[in-house]
Amino acid sequence: MAANKHLGRPMVSWGTERLEARLAVLAVHGRGQTPSFMQQQSHRIGSEGIRYYAPHASADSWYPRPFMDPIERNQPDLAQALEAIHTGIGRIEDDGFIQKDIVLWGFSQGACLLSHFIMTSPAPIAGLLLFTGGYIGHEPVEPQQGRPLHGVPALVRSIEHDPWVPPGRVQDTAAILTSMGADVDLRISPGTEHIITDEAMTAATRLLKRAPEQAAHPDKTARIPIRP
Repeated sequence: MAANKHLGRPMVSWGTERLEARLAVLAVHGRGQTPSFMQQQSHRIGSEGIRYYAPHASADSWYPRPFMDPIERNQPDLAQALEAIHTGIGRIEDDGFIQKDIVLWGFSQGACLLSHFIMTSPAPIAGLLLFTGGYIGHEPVEPQQGRPLHGVPALVRSIEHDPWVPPGRVQDTAAILTSMGADVDLRISPGTEHIITDEAMTAATRLLKRAPEQAAHPDKTARIPIRP
């Protein structure tokens, strides 16, 4: 079996020093980006009490083809990318965090990768920040049984006329997360640019301030995403 090319670069970390951090964020960059992009964006959220960790994709891309292509067209890169996320979480746990103290944050291709990861490998994490992305593949992801994401706060944001990510896939992703028990907050903002809006960052700040308490004490009912 070929070596995982996504594991060839060291993970970047920044923010509050480990012994003082209450929360860890795994920050996953998009296509053509690097961890430095996520580090720059994190300044819009803030780092008080938060330790950030960012893996680096080989050639700055987690998989080669568009995310809505059949899954097999993105293999073996996709399988290696998912393994890299598992490895990143393991690295955070090695630093002393437990899963319920870890938030997954992705933008663009990183949001697609994390959407697919949490749907296929659900875990009781502190939260999800999925900015302009959706599950990977041509066919719908089969929801996991038993509501394995019960109470996990999930912030899902996108742009109505994003050039690469159609709003229907974002909405379908939010609906699947809801069916798995996540407390989904969905908003698709007007516009045409492939960006993270100020509103998304403000909402992310609120989520990070109350995590992991919300995951420990979820609302009894999740907000069901509605198509605008």
